[in-house]
Amino acid sequence: MYHADVAWHCPHPINSHQGAAAVLANFWRPFLAALPDLERRDDILLSGEFKNGQWVGATGYYTGTFSADWLGIPATGQVLNVRYGEFSRIDDGKIREVYLILDILDVLRQAGRWPAALPRSPGPDDRVPGPGSMDGVMLGSHRPSEGLRSLKLVEAMIKGLMEYDGKSLDSMAQERFWHPRMLWYGPSGIGTSRGLKGFQDVHQRTFLTAFPDRIGGDHKARIGEGAYVGSTGWPSVRATHRGPWLGAAATERRIGMRVMDFWRREDDLLRENWVFIDQLDLLLQMGCDVMGMIR
Repeated sequence: MYHADVAWHCPHPINSHQGAAAVLANFWRPFLAALPDLERRDDILLSGEFKNGQWVGATGYYTGTFSADWLGIPATGQVLNVRYGEFSRIDDGKIREVYLILDILDVLRQAGRWPAALPRSPGPDDRVPGPGSMDGVMLGSHRPSEGLRSLKLVEAMIKGLMEYDGKSLDSMAQERFWHPRMLWYGPSGIGTSRGLKGFQDVHQRTFLTAFPDRIGGDHKARIGEGAYVGSTGWPSVRATHRGPWLGAAATERRIGMRVMDFWRREDDLLRENWVFIDQLDLLLQMGCDVMGMIR
Protein backbone atom coordinates (compact mmCIF):
# COMPACT_ATOMS: atom_id res chain seq x y z
CA MET A 1 0.00 0.00 0.00
CA TYR A 2 3.02 2.31 0.39
CA HIS A 3 5.14 3.75 -2.38
CA ALA A 4 8.66 2.41 -1.98
CA ASP A 5 9.89 5.93 -1.15
CA VAL A 6 6.95 6.96 1.07
CA ALA A 7 7.61 10.00 3.30
CA TRP A 8 6.29 8.93 6.69
CA HIS A 9 6.04 11.25 9.73
CA CYS A 10 5.13 10.14 13.24
CA PRO A 11 5.29 11.70 16.72
CA HIS A 12 8.34 11.74 18.95
CA PRO A 13 10.15 9.44 19.71
CA ILE A 14 9.39 7.60 16.43
CA ASN A 15 9.60 10.70 14.20
CA SER A 16 10.18 10.64 10.42
CA HIS A 17 11.30 7.81 8.13
CA GLN A 18 11.78 7.59 4.39
CA GLY A 19 10.76 4.51 2.44
CA ALA A 20 8.41 1.60 3.05
CA ALA A 21 11.16 -0.65 4.42
CA ALA A 22 12.10 1.94 7.04
CA VAL A 23 8.44 2.40 8.04
CA LEU A 24 8.02 -1.35 8.52
CA ALA A 25 11.25 -1.66 10.50
CA ASN A 26 10.84 1.40 12.71
CA PHE A 27 7.11 1.46 13.33
CA TRP A 28 4.96 -1.44 12.21
CA ARG A 29 7.10 -4.39 13.32
CA PRO A 30 7.75 -3.00 16.85
CA PHE A 31 4.12 -1.88 17.18
CA LEU A 32 2.78 -5.29 16.13
CA ALA A 33 5.26 -7.07 18.39
CA ALA A 34 3.97 -5.01 21.33
CA LEU A 35 0.28 -5.51 20.44
CA PRO A 36 0.13 -8.77 18.49
CA ASP A 37 -3.71 -8.86 18.38
CA LEU A 38 -3.88 -5.26 17.14
CA GLU A 39 -7.01 -3.96 15.45
CA ARG A 40 -7.92 -0.51 14.17
CA ARG A 41 -11.28 1.20 14.55
CA ASP A 42 -11.91 4.40 12.60
CA ASP A 43 -14.38 6.88 14.09
CA ILE A 44 -13.93 9.42 11.30
CA LEU A 45 -12.78 8.81 7.73
CA LEU A 46 -12.92 11.57 5.12
CA SER A 47 -11.19 12.44 1.88
CA GLY A 48 -10.61 15.46 -0.32
CA GLU A 49 -8.18 17.46 -2.42
CA PHE A 50 -5.67 19.95 -1.03
CA LYS A 51 -3.10 21.78 -3.15
CA ASN A 52 -3.65 19.33 -6.02
CA GLY A 53 -3.05 16.32 -3.76
CA GLN A 54 -5.58 13.61 -2.88
CA TRP A 55 -5.80 13.15 0.89
CA VAL A 56 -7.51 10.75 3.27
CA GLY A 57 -7.88 11.71 6.93
CA ALA A 58 -8.84 9.38 9.76
CA THR A 59 -9.05 9.25 13.53
CA GLY A 60 -9.95 6.54 16.00
CA TYR A 61 -8.12 3.95 18.08
CA TYR A 62 -5.67 1.12 17.69
CA THR A 63 -6.59 -1.49 20.30
CA GLY A 64 -4.76 -4.61 21.44
CA THR A 65 -3.22 -6.45 24.35
CA PHE A 66 -0.03 -4.69 25.50
CA SER A 67 2.05 -7.87 25.48
CA ALA A 68 5.63 -6.61 24.96
CA ASP A 69 7.45 -3.36 25.76
CA TRP A 70 7.06 -0.55 23.24
CA LEU A 71 9.19 2.61 22.98
CA GLY A 72 10.70 1.70 26.33
CA ILE A 73 7.24 1.61 27.95
CA PRO A 74 6.86 -1.61 29.98
CA ALA A 75 4.06 -3.91 28.83
CA THR A 76 1.07 -4.31 31.13
CA GLY A 77 -0.54 -7.43 29.69
CA GLN A 78 -3.79 -5.43 29.63
CA VAL A 79 -5.85 -3.89 26.85
CA LEU A 80 -4.24 -0.73 25.44
CA ASN A 81 -6.14 1.87 23.42
CA VAL A 82 -3.83 4.04 21.30
CA ARG A 83 -5.62 7.12 20.00
CA TYR A 84 -4.50 8.26 16.56
CA GLY A 85 -5.03 10.96 13.95
CA GLU A 86 -3.71 10.31 10.46
CA PHE A 87 -3.49 11.97 7.05
CA SER A 88 -2.30 10.10 3.96
CA ARG A 89 -1.67 11.48 0.48
CA ILE A 90 -2.57 9.04 -2.28
CA ASP A 91 -0.66 9.00 -5.56
CA ASP A 92 -1.17 6.41 -8.33
CA GLY A 93 -3.25 4.28 -5.97
CA LYS A 94 -0.57 4.08 -3.28
CA ILE A 95 0.34 6.05 -0.16
CA ARG A 96 3.06 8.58 -0.95
CA GLU A 97 3.06 10.70 2.24
CA VAL A 98 1.77 10.15 5.80
CA TYR A 99 1.35 12.31 8.91
CA LEU A 100 0.41 10.33 12.01
CA ILE A 101 0.00 11.47 15.61
CA LEU A 102 -0.38 8.83 18.33
CA ASP A 103 -1.27 9.98 21.84
CA ILE A 104 1.79 8.42 23.46
CA LEU A 105 1.33 10.49 26.61
CA ASP A 106 -2.00 8.70 27.02
CA VAL A 107 -0.22 5.36 26.55
CA LEU A 108 1.98 6.31 29.52
CA ARG A 109 -1.14 7.11 31.53
CA GLN A 110 -2.74 3.75 30.73
CA ALA A 111 0.51 1.93 31.53
CA GLY A 112 0.79 3.63 34.94
CA ARG A 113 3.95 5.48 33.87
CA TRP A 114 2.79 9.09 34.00
CA PRO A 115 5.90 11.22 34.67
CA ALA A 116 5.88 12.75 38.15
CA ALA A 117 7.06 16.10 36.73
CA LEU A 118 3.92 16.50 34.59
CA PRO A 119 0.61 17.70 36.04
CA ARG A 120 -2.45 15.61 35.37
CA SER A 121 -4.86 16.65 32.64
CA PRO A 122 -7.32 19.36 33.78
CA GLY A 123 -10.05 17.66 31.74
CA PRO A 124 -11.09 13.99 31.82
CA ASP A 125 -8.74 11.54 30.08
CA ASP A 126 -11.48 9.06 29.22
CA ARG A 127 -11.53 7.13 25.96
CA VAL A 128 -12.61 9.74 23.39
CA PRO A 129 -15.89 8.88 21.66
CA GLY A 130 -16.63 8.99 17.98
CA PRO A 131 -19.16 11.45 16.52
CA GLY A 132 -22.47 11.71 18.32
CA SER A 133 -24.17 11.51 14.92
CA MET A 134 -22.48 8.14 14.24
CA ASP A 135 -21.81 9.06 10.61
CA GLY A 136 -18.11 9.85 10.64
CA VAL A 137 -16.88 7.02 8.40
CA MET A 138 -17.79 8.36 4.97
CA LEU A 139 -17.51 5.70 2.31
CA GLY A 140 -20.29 6.96 0.04
CA SER A 141 -20.62 10.10 -2.06
CA HIS A 142 -21.44 13.51 -0.59
CA ARG A 143 -22.44 16.80 -2.13
CA PRO A 144 -19.28 18.94 -2.55
CA SER A 145 -21.24 21.98 -1.38
CA GLU A 146 -21.68 20.43 2.09
CA GLY A 147 -17.96 19.83 2.51
CA LEU A 148 -17.27 23.40 1.37
CA ARG A 149 -19.83 24.70 3.86
CA SER A 150 -18.08 22.84 6.68
CA LEU A 151 -14.67 24.05 5.55
CA LYS A 152 -15.77 27.69 5.40
CA LEU A 153 -17.16 27.49 8.94
CA VAL A 154 -13.89 26.09 10.30
CA GLU A 155 -11.82 28.70 8.49
CA ALA A 156 -14.06 31.51 9.81
CA MET A 157 -13.63 30.12 13.33
CA ILE A 158 -9.83 30.02 12.95
CA LYS A 159 -9.86 33.60 11.64
CA GLY A 160 -11.76 34.52 14.79
CA LEU A 161 -9.05 32.93 16.93
CA MET A 162 -6.53 35.28 15.30
CA GLU A 163 -8.56 38.29 16.52
CA TYR A 164 -7.38 37.76 20.10
CA ASP A 165 -6.40 41.13 21.57
CA GLY A 166 -3.99 39.66 24.12
CA LYS A 167 -6.29 40.55 27.02
CA SER A 168 -9.77 39.05 26.81
CA LEU A 169 -10.94 35.73 25.40
CA ASP A 170 -14.16 37.52 24.46
CA SER A 171 -12.23 39.43 21.77
CA MET A 172 -12.33 36.27 19.61
CA ALA A 173 -16.14 36.03 19.84
CA GLN A 174 -15.99 32.26 19.46
CA GLU A 175 -19.66 31.87 20.42
CA ARG A 176 -20.36 32.75 16.77
CA PHE A 177 -19.02 29.36 15.70
CA TRP A 178 -19.56 26.80 18.47
CA HIS A 179 -22.66 24.92 19.55
CA PRO A 180 -23.67 25.62 23.20
CA ARG A 181 -23.09 21.90 23.93
CA MET A 182 -19.84 21.64 22.03
CA LEU A 183 -17.39 18.89 22.97
CA TRP A 184 -13.65 19.42 22.60
CA TYR A 185 -11.55 16.26 22.82
CA GLY A 186 -7.97 17.23 23.58
CA PRO A 187 -4.84 15.10 23.86
CA SER A 188 -3.63 13.64 27.12
CA GLY A 189 -2.25 16.45 29.26
CA ILE A 190 -5.35 18.52 28.46
CA GLY A 191 -8.35 16.19 28.24
CA THR A 192 -11.99 16.72 27.28
CA SER A 193 -14.09 19.85 27.81
CA ARG A 194 -17.76 20.72 27.38
CA GLY A 195 -19.16 24.05 26.17
CA LEU A 196 -17.23 27.18 25.28
CA LYS A 197 -16.55 28.09 28.92
CA GLY A 198 -15.30 24.57 29.61
CA PHE A 199 -12.98 24.80 26.59
CA GLN A 200 -11.65 28.15 27.79
CA ASP A 201 -11.07 26.86 31.33
CA VAL A 202 -9.51 23.52 30.37
CA HIS A 203 -7.40 24.60 27.41
CA GLN A 204 -7.66 27.98 25.71
CA ARG A 205 -6.68 30.28 28.58
CA THR A 206 -3.63 28.16 29.48
CA PHE A 207 -2.63 27.81 25.82
CA LEU A 208 -2.72 31.55 25.16
CA THR A 209 -0.73 32.24 28.33
CA ALA A 210 1.93 29.75 27.25
CA PHE A 211 2.01 30.78 23.56
CA PRO A 212 0.63 34.33 23.26
CA ASP A 213 2.27 35.07 19.89
CA ARG A 214 1.19 31.83 18.19
CA ILE A 215 0.91 31.86 14.40
CA GLY A 216 -0.73 29.14 12.32
CA GLY A 217 0.04 27.97 8.82
CA ASP A 218 2.09 25.46 6.80
CA HIS A 219 -0.83 23.08 6.47
CA LYS A 220 -0.05 19.76 4.86
CA ALA A 221 -3.74 19.01 4.39
CA ARG A 222 -7.07 20.70 5.09
CA ILE A 223 -10.10 18.95 3.65
CA GLY A 224 -13.88 19.00 4.08
CA GLU A 225 -16.39 16.28 3.29
CA GLY A 226 -20.03 16.34 4.32
CA ALA A 227 -20.30 17.73 7.85
CA TYR A 228 -16.63 17.01 8.62
CA VAL A 229 -13.32 18.84 8.29
CA GLY A 230 -9.80 17.55 8.89
CA SER A 231 -6.57 19.55 9.03
CA THR A 232 -2.93 18.99 9.88
CA GLY A 233 0.40 20.81 9.79
CA TRP A 234 3.94 19.67 10.56
CA PRO A 235 4.31 22.03 12.34
CA SER A 236 1.22 24.16 11.85
CA VAL A 237 1.68 26.38 14.92
CA ARG A 238 4.80 28.41 15.66
CA ALA A 239 5.16 30.42 18.85
CA THR A 240 7.39 31.56 21.70
CA HIS A 241 7.12 29.57 24.93
CA ARG A 242 6.29 32.39 27.35
CA GLY A 243 4.21 30.64 30.00
CA PRO A 244 3.91 27.26 31.76
CA TRP A 245 2.87 24.28 29.64
CA LEU A 246 2.32 20.82 31.18
CA GLY A 247 4.57 21.77 34.04
CA ALA A 248 7.35 23.21 31.85
CA ALA A 249 8.14 26.76 32.97
CA ALA A 250 8.56 29.46 30.31
CA THR A 251 11.81 29.11 28.37
CA GLU A 252 11.38 31.92 25.77
CA ARG A 253 12.30 29.34 23.13
CA ARG A 254 10.73 29.33 19.69
CA ILE A 255 8.69 26.17 19.20
CA GLY A 256 6.93 24.38 16.36
CA MET A 257 3.80 22.40 17.16
CA ARG A 258 2.66 19.32 15.23
CA VAL A 259 -1.12 19.56 15.31
CA MET A 260 -4.09 17.67 13.88
CA ASP A 261 -7.80 18.55 14.11
CA PHE A 262 -11.08 16.97 13.06
CA TRP A 263 -14.37 18.91 13.37
CA ARG A 264 -18.03 17.99 13.00
CA ARG A 265 -20.52 20.66 11.92
CA GLU A 266 -24.13 20.53 13.06
CA ASP A 267 -26.24 22.92 10.97
CA ASP A 268 -24.24 26.17 11.09
CA LEU A 269 -22.21 25.52 14.26
CA LEU A 270 -19.28 23.32 15.26
CA ARG A 271 -20.48 20.57 17.58
CA GLU A 272 -17.39 18.39 18.15
CA ASN A 273 -13.62 18.81 17.76
CA TRP A 274 -11.04 16.01 18.01
CA VAL A 275 -7.59 17.49 18.66
CA PHE A 276 -4.07 16.04 18.52
CA ILE A 277 -0.82 17.69 19.57
CA ASP A 278 2.52 15.91 19.54
CA GLN A 279 3.01 16.70 23.23
CA LEU A 280 6.26 14.75 23.60
CA ASP A 281 7.90 16.64 20.73
CA LEU A 282 6.61 19.96 22.06
CA LEU A 283 7.89 19.29 25.57
CA LEU A 284 11.27 18.17 24.20
CA GLN A 285 11.64 21.56 22.53
CA MET A 286 11.16 23.08 25.99
CA GLY A 287 13.91 20.93 27.45
CA CYS A 288 11.59 18.30 28.96
CA ASP A 289 12.44 14.74 27.79
CA VAL A 290 9.36 12.78 28.80
CA MET A 291 10.63 9.45 27.45
CA GLY A 292 13.88 9.94 29.34
CA MET A 293 11.87 10.38 32.55
CA ILE A 294 10.39 6.89 32.36
CA ARG A 295 13.66 5.03 31.81
